[in-house]
Amino acid sequence: MKRRWAALLVLLLAVPVFAVLPFHPDFPAAWTPWAPLRLSDKPNFLTAYKISRLRKDPRLCRAVLAQTDLVFTPVPDHRTGPGCAFQNAVRVTGADIRFMPGFTASCPLAVSLAMLERHVLQPAAQREFGAKVTALEHVGTYACRNLYNRQQGRRSEHATANAIDVTAFRLSNGGRIEITRDWGDHGAAGRFLLTVHDGACDLFDTVLGPDFNAAHRTHFHMDMGRFWACR
Repeated sequence: MKRRWAALLVLLLAVPVFAVLPFHPDFPAAWTPWAPLRLSDKPNFLTAYKISRLRKDPRLCRAVLAQTDLVFTPVPDHRTGPGCAFQNAVRVTGADIRFMPGFTASCPLAVSLAMLERHVLQPAAQREFGAKVTALEHVGTYACRNLYNRQQGRRSEHATANAIDVTAFRLSNGGRIEITRDWGDHGAAGRFLLTVHDGACDLFDTVLGPDFNAAHRTHFHMDMGRFWACR
């Protein structure tokens, strides 16, 4: 939430500039607030705002997803119980990297994952290992449950297919980087995971890793919820 307010403040302060410069033929769309998100644009302070515009516009969100190599199918809105439902969602079955397993997620979450793969995962893997990320392992996106599986309390972002818990990455050189084992490592694996964690904070509203609490020691939780946190 803090990040959204910060982005809005910057936008308001920059209104006089944006009122003139975007009409210059050489002004980049990445720095134009009302220009559609393009997956090829390097993330900047407007990225969170542009992703937020996709939440209530399924057509625009799917048009952005079509810029990626994700193999996806739009799915009907679905409700399974109080506070448990998904809308503007897609079923992702493949990409340049494999998702193990395939999953159903809100369209904005899928967009953020595609940007993470392009702008964070692959550059970090090439830099640290001279290899590509070929697969992303996770333990789920949609689950009708409360936070931490408590009997009472607020629903998890997983209850709206708005979160993913990532556990490991597979590389083209045969390597496998596992969060449980490699988080805190002082070599390439640890540096890679730290880069992924920090890069995800620019693309998701909440990113929680092993340093947050014991419940997250095995994975990175990444969601597109109402609150901003990078822990």
